[in-house]
Amino acid sequence: MKKLITYTLASVLALGMTNCTEDFKDINTNPHGISDESLQQRFNNIGAKFPPMFANVIRVEPAWNYQLQHNLNADLFSGYMTTPTPFAGNISNQTYSLNSGWNQFIWTDAYDANDGNGVMPYARGIDEQVELAGDESSKMFSYISDIIKVTAMHRISDVFGPLRYSKYNDYETTGAYDSQEEAYNAFFADLGTAIDQLKAFEGQPQFTPFDLSEFGGDIAKWRTYANSLRLRLAIRVSNVDPALAKTEGEKSLSSDAGLLESENMAIDMQGFIHPLATISEGWGDIRMSAEMESILKGFNDARLETFFQPALGNGVEGEYKGIRLGIAIEAKSDYGDHSKLGSYLGGLTSKDWMTTAEVYFLKAEAALRGWTGAGDAQANYESGIRASFAQHGAGGVEDYIMDATSTPSDYVDAVNASNSIAYASDVKIAYDATAPKEEQLEQIITQKWIAMFPDGQEAWSEFRRTGFPKIFPVVVNNSGGTIDTDIQVRRINFVDTEKNTNAANVEAATALLKGPDNGGTRLWWDTGSNNL
Repeated sequence: MKKLITYTLASVLALGMTNCTEDFKDINTNPHGISDESLQQRFNNIGAKFPPMFANVIRVEPAWNYQLQHNLNADLFSGYMTTPTPFAGNISNQTYSLNSGWNQFIWTDAYDANDGNGVMPYARGIDEQVELAGDESSKMFSYISDIIKVTAMHRISDVFGPLRYSKYNDYETTGAYDSQEEAYNAFFADLGTAIDQLKAFEGQPQFTPFDLSEFGGDIAKWRTYANSLRLRLAIRVSNVDPALAKTEGEKSLSSDAGLLESENMAIDMQGFIHPLATISEGWGDIRMSAEMESILKGFNDARLETFFQPALGNGVEGEYKGIRLGIAIEAKSDYGDHSKLGSYLGGLTSKDWMTTAEVYFLKAEAALRGWTGAGDAQANYESGIRASFAQHGAGGVEDYIMDATSTPSDYVDAVNASNSIAYASDVKIAYDATAPKEEQLEQIITQKWIAMFPDGQEAWSEFRRTGFPKIFPVVVNNSGGTIDTDIQVRRINFVDTEKNTNAANVEAATALLKGPDNGGTRLWWDTGSNNL
């Protein structure tokens, strides 16, 4: 924790000395003294800007950065993981006292080009270099950059709501925010253009030296991924704007780009181990959640032993034991011997941006909503489960799919019985096509939630959108009344660095929200009910 605090304070001091309009003026300067003529060979002047974009969508190094970018916010709020560490005297994110010093890393990893950070400044740099090149073959790089940019920035929007996107490339308006609705429409436009225009570049090798995905520069696969991402975003807005969702979703379902069916969108971590392995195994700062225990143990789910390790103490040795979020914790030792994350994380060489399992669940919901081309909801649901089991090397999938009796178990706190709680649903595994649509949706999202582990950002977004799976409320709520215990945290407030350096635009962005700039205000697509 000392390391985390040291880096956080150092980063806050560094960020406080920058401002939003001087963002990255030196981004196109080559620090190694290589001539522009040399860099222009094989498009290196453009391609060199891709590594930080790949790195900062989900940043894996240093591990403390990931801890602040994802782990101590979305990974907790999604119901995936819980920290046994009572950070700041247990008055921090885990008890709804949102820590701006931590949460600013979500924002700065997208916008700040210092120390290899940033997505938006490098995307702008690519667009500028492509424009300077002035030839058709260079445009391919802008389209791929746009796909990566949407991948990163929809996640940022799904945390804060309004964000700096469509006006960012113009230095006169770079600090201006879009509403989340405007941003999503821009995401759809950028993805649609990329999917259409990249078709002409299929089979061309120019991107291969710069591609850190496992696609190896295959432009056809990038089109497939972009089309799958469009389907994710279409489903995301399905409650708030059903017409837009259906239009964009059916574009994906009918596109010749296809959808991810046999290969995940995975990014090479360049020799680093997954940061969750360090945070859990090395630092002891993250453990299995109560929800994961209830659902995976209740379902007798074979993925349990892949995702987590048996507990080491607290009277539950050898059991898979989770921790409820937002309880009173005095010391890490209280729950530190509960289940660590699975050792498989230490052996991973890549991080997933999207999996085939998720795509099948997207199609299952699209079918439930009656979208043309989605196929059968049950068939897609079962294919999603099979894909997830195959991804994690888990056995017994056919028996699992047919299980019509198992339900999530109630949670029993092994240390303090007052934290025990009943699971609020009897959702089952075997798909029931005769059930009301809301119950079918709960089945789809519950299995999707399991399959997307450990991507807490997507899991938290889907929980807020649908209310599924059932996430236990916190016991200790230190939000000062800004976050309802039962409704739970809905977003993260705008970060202090933006308020200090871009105040007028933050004030305008706050007016675009449904309520005050705090963690209790719902995002645009978060309607509080499912439109089925």
